[in-house]
Parts: sequence; C-alpha cells; structure tokens
Amino acid sequence: MTNNQRICYVVGAMSLSPSLRPYPALGDYVIAADRGYDSLMAYGVTPDLVVGDFDSLGRTPSHPNVIQLPAEKDDTDMVYALRKGLELGYRRFVLLGGVGGRLEHTLGNLQLLDWLTTQGAHGFLAGEKTAATALRNSSLTFPASMSGYLSVFCNSGTAEGVTLTGLKFPLDQYQMEGSFPIGVSNEFLGTEATVSVRHGSLLLLWEESGNFYSQLPKLWPNP
Repeated sequence: MTNNQRICYVVGAMSLSPSLRPYPALGDYVIAADRGYDSLMAYGVTPDLVVGDFDSLGRTPSHPNVIQLPAEKDDTDMVYALRKGLELGYRRFVLLGGVGGRLEHTLGNLQLLDWLTTQGAHGFLAGEKTAATALRNSSLTFPASMSGYLSVFCNSGTAEGVTLTGLKFPLDQYQMEGSFPIGVSNEFLGTEATVSVRHGSLLLLWEESGNFYSQLPKLWPNP
C-alpha cells in the first residue's frame, strides 16, 4: 500500500483520552507538533518525527528525529507538520489535539482541513467529543452507526449544489452561503447519510463519543 493510502497522524497538545489514542498501522507516520510530544509519550506512542518551536513544551525533546523551528514564523507547528507529511507522500491525515484549547488555534486548524483539500489530500480533526473534516467538490458518506448531531457549514463564499441525504433535515442542490449557518445541528437518523457539494468547500463537524477510529476506514470521502 502506498503512502497516499496510509495515514499521517499529526498530534498537538491535547487532554488525554483513551478514545483519542492513535494506533498507527504499518506504513502510517506519526508527527508530534510541540507539546504533542508529551501527549504521545503519555499514550506510549513514539512519534516518527517531532517538530516545533517548543514554546509550549518548554524543552527540546530527546528524540532522534527533531526539527527545531524558530519562534517567529509564518507557519504554525501544525502547518509545518502537515507540509512534512505531504512531502513524504501522505494524502490522508488525522489531526489530534487541535480542538478545544485556544479559539484562534481551533479556527486555524479547521482552516487547515480546507487547505488540505487544495493539496489533493484529506484530513480529519478529532478532539474531545468533537470531530471535523472538510469537503471540496466531493462527497462523504457516514455509516448508519453514526448518531447525534452533524453540522454542515460553507467555509467561505458560496457552496453550490449542496445535497444532504439520510439526515433529519435534507437538502437538494442547495446554494449554501458562508455568511449564514443554515446547516447547524442536523441529526443522524440511524441510516446511511451522505453530504455532497458540487462546487465549493464545506466544513463538517459532528459529535464524537469514542467511535472515531472504528468509523474512520468508512469516512474517507468519495472522489
């Protein structure tokens, strides 16, 4: 299996939760971004690469593969880690620890999900009880086992041909605007549900109660 079918995990600072511990398979790649190094060590997972300016960690980790970044830079530690994963050929990313801390970091990480779609890649951002992804000119199908709430937002501007099926509030070829949250708090119905957008970018956020990794193989979007 090539790298573009394997997963690159990028782990930032996060509250420890058994449901978020990564279990990389053979061929997957794990990058610790700054204080994500401590999170991975607490989980007993050794990263393949550690990057950051280490202002949050407070020290340079004792690890054989460390990239020390300057404190003043255009790219965040998370962005740099994603660029490294892309350089290595990975096109599937799982970002852990980027939700629920500082609001500006959360918003920045949500933007990165959209940025990955412009790089021919796809990412999921998972935090405590929350998961998110972005779609661009594509679709994603959720299995019938999903439950709770799903919110669908236009990232910016206009998303054309937005169709939601298998959800409590369906849409058919809807034009969604980034200036109004029409898609907040939709609901899964215990049946297979699909979100698609013909032209534009969508941000999807849903409640996550511990089944993220079990559902992940089914969640990579359709081309």
